[in-house]
Amino acid sequence: MQSCNLAVSISLLACVIAEGKTENEISLLGSIFSQLGDTLETIAAQETICSSDNEL
Repeated sequence: MQSCNLAVSISLLACVIAEGKTENEISLLGSIFSQLGDTLETIAAQETICSSDNEL
């Protein structure tokens, strides 16, 4: 059930961040956070691959 709590918390955070913002501002923030998430995933994948290569 903790994953559901996380999903609800993230949705609530998005609502709080969006409050009082224009549609353009919300769209820009969404793009920024998407790029941030993608970049973090890329970094994690690279570290996993590099650590696997070092174990050989």
